[in-house]
Amino acid sequence: MTDKSVPNTGEERGGGKFPKGLVLRLFAYLIAGHLFAAFIYLLFEMGGGQ
Repeated sequence: MTDKSVPNTGEERGGGKFPKGLVLRLFAYLIAGHLFAAFIYLLFEMGGGQ
């Protein structure tokens, strides 16, 4: 029998830790986002130099 008075905060899953897949995806998206931004910056730097 479950206790309905306990709020569902997500802490009961994994002991309050982030899921491993979420951490890996977040890290990959951050790295990919920075690489993409660096590539766009490089394009503008090369295109803007006269």
